[in-house]
Amino acid sequence: MTDETGSGFRLAYVPGVTPAKWAGVWAERLPDVPLTLLTVPNLEALGLLREGDADAAFVRLPIDREGLSAIPLYVETTVVVAPKDHAVTAADEVTLADLADEEIFHPLDDTIEWTPLPGQPAFTRPATTADAIELVASGAGLLLVPQSLARLHHRKDLTYRPVTDAPQSQVALAWPTDATTDLVEDFIGIVRGRTANSSRGRAPASPPQKQAQKPTQKPTQRQSPKPAQKSSGRRAAPTGRKKKGPRPR
Repeated sequence: MTDETGSGFRLAYVPGVTPAKWAGVWAERLPDVPLTLLTVPNLEALGLLREGDADAAFVRLPIDREGLSAIPLYVETTVVVAPKDHAVTAADEVTLADLADEEIFHPLDDTIEWTPLPGQPAFTRPATTADAIELVASGAGLLLVPQSLARLHHRKDLTYRPVTDAPQSQVALAWPTDATTDLVEDFIGIVRGRTANSSRGRAPASPPQKQAQKPTQKPTQRQSPKPAQKSSGRRAAPTGRKKKGPRPR
């Protein structure tokens, strides 16, 4: 299959998403089409799609879907990030009620829908999750994020615990609706686990099959009539007639 755009396929993804497994399938299935991976801040992913600088992107819902299509893929557990010596680390998991008196940072790039915000408002709103992590390490407060972001920003002096009743973050694949190209359809098939020959995905072009030739019909052979049986020289007695007895003298 050849590259239709001339520049390959450009896939953006927000922090915490790991596209390696899908990129590997792409390389096996479409070796002639280069895949470019673009890491972008969460707040910039949609602009990249709308400006035509990416063909598709892994984003975190909710998003403004105007002009975009999106397929939800999976949901992540929400965790609280805290210093290792903080009281919340004594339990294996916590609830929002356990955090009611804690100062919680709410960065501008947070994608979790809070109603209402958990805990007590911190003294500032960091611009990014990375900035909030630095503040948590300083002991200024706590942070609630999807688990993948907690792993991404791992530090030896911090740890995290699941928050069992917190809203969760959902990762989705998004792309411009008006630019649903064949390559986009190919990638959708990959993330949905379709095989290369799936009827809903694009299968590799197969060589044209030769038109099957109709088998030549053999001429019908006429059966020759059975030969007449030879007469034995004796007449068979007619059916239903009685034999005559000897004539009286």
